[in-house]
Amino acid sequence: MLESSKFSNSKKHSAWISNKDFAFCTLALGQKYRLLAKELAKDLEVHSSGTMLVVGTDQPGDFSECANVIAFKQFQKGVLHCYHDKRFVIEKTLTKFSVAIQIDADTRIVSDLPQDIEWPPGITAGHTEALADHVKRYNLERLTTLQKIARKLNISLDDSIYIGESLFAVCRDNGKEKKFLKYWDIIARYLELNGIHSGEGNAIGLAAAKAELNISTNASYETINQARKHIDASLQKSKKKTLWAKTQNRLSYHYRLNLTRAIALKDFELYYR
Repeated sequence: MLESSKFSNSKKHSAWISNKDFAFCTLALGQKYRLLAKELAKDLEVHSSGTMLVVGTDQPGDFSECANVIAFKQFQKGVLHCYHDKRFVIEKTLTKFSVAIQIDADTRIVSDLPQDIEWPPGITAGHTEALADHVKRYNLERLTTLQKIARKLNISLDDSIYIGESLFAVCRDNGKEKKFLKYWDIIARYLELNGIHSGEGNAIGLAAAKAELNISTNASYETINQARKHIDASLQKSKKKTLWAKTQNRLSYHYRLNLTRAIALKDFELYYR
């Protein structure tokens, strides 16, 4: 699933030794989100000394001076948005740590975190609810597509749990976490090919159900949740794009769309029947 990218091997990164078996991870594509991720890294240095932040980014060199950051090359894979691309950062983090704590780059840590944080196997999250109820309440138009992919993969939609995606942890669980990421990849591709480019909490919930990952919450999650402030930078107005930038965006969109279609052709029955 992952690209053949490698972790940044700067001297600062290779010299940093953490005795913790968990790390925060985030996606930082574009200058705005790289700057936000740097601020998040600074917050972790202040409030959680020794905790690493794994960053998937288009410019790993931007983090060369951040001693507590492990940056790797990552470009947008999502057809329209990069919401589902969080799966690549989580997967990369789990190759080095037992627990990957997914946190949005536009988040600040405003108070101290405990040095010893315990996570049960599976997914730990705060905002959870019955997936079907969540979709019916907020995105009813997506229900039919979600029902289709659930049937194709033999997943019970009624038994699946929606997972709030801005902060959640994935802990290794005897390989179940790999199955979870595999099916998140499949479900994300199916949804995007059917015009659903956001709401990754639904895909996360379906993939967790397929992988039979336990979903829970605990005091460690609540401690982090209370210590964070989510800015939600996506709601802020961006600078007006130049004509050239708009053209690049259109070309990139069609490249990602065609690449996604090509990958899906390898399992025509699943994606196109």
